[in-house]
Amino acid sequence: MYSLLGISGSLRAEATNRKLLREAARLFDASDYTEANLNLPLYNTDLETAKGIPASVISLANEIEKANAVIISTPEYNKGPSGVLKNALDWVSRTSQQTWRDKPVAIMSASAGRAGGERAQFVLRGFMVPFRPRILQGPEVHLANSNQQFDEKGHLISNVYLDSLQELMNDLRQEVERSI
Repeated sequence: MYSLLGISGSLRAEATNRKLLREAARLFDASDYTEANLNLPLYNTDLETAKGIPASVISLANEIEKANAVIISTPEYNKGPSGVLKNALDWVSRTSQQTWRDKPVAIMSASAGRAGGERAQFVLRGFMVPFRPRILQGPEVHLANSNQQFDEKGHLISNVYLDSLQELMNDLRQEVERSI
């Protein structure tokens, strides 16, 4: 079985992006699923110079490196991914590890709006280019009106979204198997 790391661009405990990650992990059927903690200090070169890279950032980099695959789900704020997610990417890039290199990654989004975070995914893909992961190109999963898409157990209620997410997780599993 495989280890899977989920990264949510939202810090809220019950954010729909966290629910989407948990549903993806369930469909992926990982033996080990961990959700990353992005409650990190804001990136600041002065902080890094004075105190080094925070332990929480090193822990995140280690989780990325250890995982067989990473799933990222982001809300869309002002036509892009959340600042929380961008901050985490910036911090991890400051570690000496090449945590993302050739890592199988699936991107998805959940948003209250009608586009479901489609633009945020597009921008996030650009943010990931310097790290050189193996990002799946599809199917795209961008959950619109996300507050209405989950049942009381946190499972997707729409077969359209569920089928797309299952296909994305099947493709991610195949990508992991190719890398082993």
